Amino acid sequence: MREITFIVEPDAETGGFVARWDDAPGRGGITTQGDSFDELSAMVADAVHGYFDPLKRPDRVRMHFLQDPVVSL
Repeated sequence: MREITFIVEPDAETGGFVARWDDAPGRGGITTQGDSFDELSAMVADAVHGYFDPLKRPDRVRMHFLQDPVVSL
């Protein structure tokens, strides 16, 4: 099972999140954003499906938050 890891940071301007994954040097990567975690998850899934060929697509995506998210109650 192949897995890639996105680095997730809060976006101070929008209040949402920005996620980045870097491919091998010189091969680019993926950067996407979402206003909520659900939207970010959908955007990451869409970007991964668009970036990889179907036979080389990872089975899982890990989201590594540089800051722990806080949930307002």
